[in-house]
Amino acid sequence: MKKKYTYLVVIFLIITSCAAFGRIAGNGFINCDDNEYIVENSHIQSGFDSQTIKWATTAVVQGCWHPLTMLSHMLDWSLFGANASGHHLVSLLLHIGAVIFLFLFLNKTTNNIWPSAFAAALFALHPLRVESVAWASERKDVLSMFFAMACLYAYAFYAEKAKLSKYLLCLILFALALMSKPMMVTLPFVLMLLDYWPLGRWQKALTPVKVPIAPSERAKEKKISMPLTSRFQIIRSLLWEKAPFIFLAFIFSIVTLWSQNKDKMIISTDKLPFLECFRNAIVSYVAYLGKIFWPVNLAVFYPFELHLPIWKILISGIIIIIITIAVIYYIKKLPFLFVGWFWYLGTLFPVIGLVKFGIHAIADRYTYMPSIGIVMMLVWGILSLIKSENIRKKILFPAGIAFLAILAVLTWQQSGYWKNSLTLFSHALQITKNNYLADSHVAEALLAEGKNEEAIDYHNKAISITPDNPMPYFHRGVVYSKLGQYQRAIEDFNKAINLKPDYAKPYNNRAFVYTKLSQYQRAIEDLNKAINLEPNYANAYFNRGIAYYKLGQYQLAIEDFSKAIHLKEDYAIAYNNRAAIYLEQGNKELGCRDAQKACALGQCNKIEAARVKEYCR
Repeated sequence: MKKKYTYLVVIFLIITSCAAFGRIAGNGFINCDDNEYIVENSHIQSGFDSQTIKWATTAVVQGCWHPLTMLSHMLDWSLFGANASGHHLVSLLLHIGAVIFLFLFLNKTTNNIWPSAFAAALFALHPLRVESVAWASERKDVLSMFFAMACLYAYAFYAEKAKLSKYLLCLILFALALMSKPMMVTLPFVLMLLDYWPLGRWQKALTPVKVPIAPSERAKEKKISMPLTSRFQIIRSLLWEKAPFIFLAFIFSIVTLWSQNKDKMIISTDKLPFLECFRNAIVSYVAYLGKIFWPVNLAVFYPFELHLPIWKILISGIIIIIITIAVIYYIKKLPFLFVGWFWYLGTLFPVIGLVKFGIHAIADRYTYMPSIGIVMMLVWGILSLIKSENIRKKILFPAGIAFLAILAVLTWQQSGYWKNSLTLFSHALQITKNNYLADSHVAEALLAEGKNEEAIDYHNKAISITPDNPMPYFHRGVVYSKLGQYQRAIEDFNKAINLKPDYAKPYNNRAFVYTKLSQYQRAIEDLNKAINLEPNYANAYFNRGIAYYKLGQYQLAIEDFSKAIHLKEDYAIAYNNRAAIYLEQGNKELGCRDAQKACALGQCNKIEAARVKEYCR
């Protein structure tokens, strides 16, 4: 009978998750990270071969090394191409898989199916999950969570009966989670918490045991504490078995810091003092709690607020201290409160902002793993308060279903905001203040629709909010160059370069404008700088090839077009331009081959012109 209910719960979790998140199937990619990860990533779009697999296992993308995530994007592209629906649905399936593993773990370890089912459903349907599930670039969230929850479920079997095969399975799943997203470095800490509750492994060392007073008086027993040596052995074994997990976590932490620093994602203390980060961390712990219990006004980006009010910092700190003291005080009576609270604190720690990896204050996606701790506190806390089975059936059960329905509706609504870039970032502007990043992305979305003047207005807003930020100047310069306002474009690119001299894109785009103005030598100088800063910058090689071609330096132009093609195999216009040079030099074989390749990629003007002149068949 229990197995029957287990199946019913799994079906319920699948159906409700699909209903709540189903509209993401109609959403597209967005212009934040999706370009770098998927839409404009030639490695992802090249399919599986030795070169792309090597790239996926070695590349640092957006400051992260997560090879499994990049391989999953490759698989998606090979199956669905540019159809975003397929990418989103795979993310939803991974989320559902993580939810099912969470339910199975809780059910197995607590032996209480309905609280486990409600906890899994509460986690699954919460609106804070939308960012992780609906954002294609956040595949790393759902993929890492899938492996992490599978690891917990495998660990429950290992804790029940220790076997090397079960242990190795846990370790492998943990490694896969880390290779999907390094935030999972806190999983060994979670395992130690779970050893206390619900697995009860620590109690063997900490709880007195009953023993007979004497052989002749077996009916009488008394409690005695376990000898210190035996306690120490149990504690040592519990800690020692986590050593390989901790070692992996340490290695991945070092790799993450290295990769974030390599991509210049870590904000230095010169720009953002540690004290400000510490204050933001305290407030963020409570802010995330607020969003878990009141999930409204959720945005894709929350601007970092410097100089937080002292009252907000003090109140947040007091809340954290009071809850911490309370859960420690009730650790024996209500162990799930202790485990859930420290699960929340511990798993949020890597992204709480003490080391700043971005310009945001908080992010909804960061609650993915930590919120499970709060869910456990809430569900088992309510059960400890309401012990009457009659009240549970007649009041608690229908109230719980109604609450889940409300969450599902909010999640369905939140999923709609991710329809496209314009909808998403316009919504962010409505519910946040001074959101310069949202202004910039709305501008990019308007630019893609040909609404250039409106795009400039939004870039102007972003610049007025953060005048020392190079990005809005760069993007406004791009718009001006599209409008043919070259002098204004150069001024904006100059400003971006002055603010961030190691930023390659403004050099490349300023060179493009110089080429339009026939200032080819200045363009080459800028492109040399861009390539020195970013050696794998395909567009910079292409633009330098154009400049060399205009100067009549054909061999150098061919070399640059070849380098651009090597870096971006579907670079149709680079094939076209190289074909033009070959044909001008009388090399019909190479010229026709390149022109045909360009046509196969969608650029057929050169092969058609060559056929008219009877250069190519």
